[in-house]
Amino acid sequence: MRVPIRKGDARLFSPLDYHLSPEKYRELEEKLKKLHIRQPKEAAEVKRLAEMGDFSENAGYQLAKGRLRGLNQRIMDMENLLKRAEIVVADQDISIIKVGHRVTIASNNKETTYTIRGASESDPTAGFISHGSPLGAALLGHRVGEEINLDVNGKIKKYKIIKIEA
Repeated sequence: MRVPIRKGDARLFSPLDYHLSPEKYRELEEKLKKLHIRQPKEAAEVKRLAEMGDFSENAGYQLAKGRLRGLNQRIMDMENLLKRAEIVVADQDISIIKVGHRVTIASNNKETTYTIRGASESDPTAGFISHGSPLGAALLGHRVGEEINLDVNGKIKKYKIIKIEA
């Protein structure tokens, strides 16, 4: 008999970032509502397939039960995230960079604007960086006109802070 090999529970050990923008919080609430709507349907499917008898050879039942288990886990994870969420609203004090601010920086005569958000909303190509990313962490606490040096793959890259917006 072969022993089942389960996927590792890496998600239990990776730290979650609870910083969310109001938009992301509302988006997750909507997703959670949809998952709650799906849950009774999945449970009814498991019950229907369980009535077919022999569980050990009922592949449909095993798959449906796995889907329901995954759905329940996603619901629990999302409820946990929403319960612990820290809603990040851009501070109106723009004297120093904080999470939620839009920052314009210059490097090699090229200006780029980023909004500093939580890790779950990080998308550098769209202009959103995480406060935990190397650049985001280096920017926090600095002021307009200051220069920061960031080690990128062994090379020091210089950034000058041009503008901070709420």
